[in-house]
Amino acid sequence: MTVMNKPVFTAEMKEATVPPLPAIMIEPLVRAALLEDLGRAGDLTTDAIVPADARTDVALVARQPGVVAGLDFALTAFRLLDPDIHFKVGLPDGSRLTPGDVIAGISGPARGILTAERVALNFMSHMSGIASTTRSIVDAIAGHKARICCTRKTMPGLRAAQKYALRVGGGSNHRFGLDDAVLIKDNHVAIAGGVRPAVERARAGVGHLVKIELEVDTLAQLEEALSLGVDAVLLDNMGPDMLREAVAMVGGRAITEASGRITPATAPAVAASGVDLISIGWLTHSVTVLDIGLDHLG
Repeated sequence: MTVMNKPVFTAEMKEATVPPLPAIMIEPLVRAALLEDLGRAGDLTTDAIVPADARTDVALVARQPGVVAGLDFALTAFRLLDPDIHFKVGLPDGSRLTPGDVIAGISGPARGILTAERVALNFMSHMSGIASTTRSIVDAIAGHKARICCTRKTMPGLRAAQKYALRVGGGSNHRFGLDDAVLIKDNHVAIAGGVRPAVERARAGVGHLVKIELEVDTLAQLEEALSLGVDAVLLDNMGPDMLREAVAMVGGRAITEASGRITPATAPAVAASGVDLISIGWLTHSVTVLDIGLDHLG
């Protein structure tokens, strides 16, 4: 079977809560990573040591608690190296992990498994780190209406993967790029000569289905934004007390988003202010990987 013709997930896998990314989006990312790793001569170590006809059984095993994400990326890496590699996956993306949990069993040609190992684990450990950290913050603000969302602070080329991992962890996605919504920030306002001309120019320049969000730093700016009928307000670097006052001022007339140096320790207080969204950039650009290993089964 080839990745391009059939989905990566097999019938043995449980259905994930979050729909998987299409294979056509995953394959180019994984292929590029494998080509980078293989270089000009392939896997010198494995090809020299492991006989061409050797087969092996291994397992993807959690080494710390968290939430699994990125299985499709890992499986694609193995199958691109050798389509005869087989999987039995019991813990799909979104599953909570404890140390020692077997996420998937993998069997087949040993060379392909060993050569693809690092690329598979790189994707899976990184994406599981995003999902795990997102889930910890989502759990911390349980009971409040706020949703945890990402930003455009993603690694080049990995935006779709990182935003998918955040969804797996229970978060919500902000805009995917500059072309799917208007977000007027302080530099836009400064160059436009004020909030009103910035909003008016944006409204005149985009289609009727495009939402407009405005970043505000003060309650005075917020008041002006509300008078202009923007769809959402980004409440930047406001403390919990100011956020509560801002939410009261908005009174449901716009979506409220809190942003700016929010941590797991401060997120509950931010959520308690009544905001609709809490955006956290470091969830994609600098989160710690989740430790997942590929263990030989004998």
